[in-house]
Amino acid sequence: MPMPDARTLLLAREYAAGTDRYELGFPKGIVEPGEDLLEAAGREIREEIGCGARDLRLLHKVSLAPGYIQHETHLVLARDLYRERAQGDEPEPIEVVPWDLGKLDALLERDDFTEARSIAALFLIKRFLGRGEGVPAQSPTPEILFSPQSTTMD
Repeated sequence: MPMPDARTLLLAREYAAGTDRYELGFPKGIVEPGEDLLEAAGREIREEIGCGARDLRLLHKVSLAPGYIQHETHLVLARDLYRERAQGDEPEPIEVVPWDLGKLDALLERDDFTEARSIAALFLIKRFLGRGEGVPAQSPTPEILFSPQSTTMD
């Protein structure tokens, strides 16, 4: 769950084969054999969002349908971002959509924001930030991560 600042989430709009449409959600991917969980989270946001993170924190582990399948998703908050793109395995470019944390109700009303993992992540972000965790001080020379005029990062 990448956050370039204390008020903004970065979402990814990408094709979802299961619904045969484009969905908006947080970056996701698998942990490769031998790879550390937080290293995998950092790699995925570099591939999908085009940013690295100096602060990666595991907020919670969730299961999708424990009565049917054994699958866990680890929800990681990524903060203190900087521009760094890595080559991913996506078949097409992913659109990056900045979203204001104060407009979560509007996000939840969207027809293309339906993934339960992403919805659970919103709750966890609000809970984490509500505890006064905030965003760490930015690096001495803040970098522009995306243009407000464009929803796509280059």
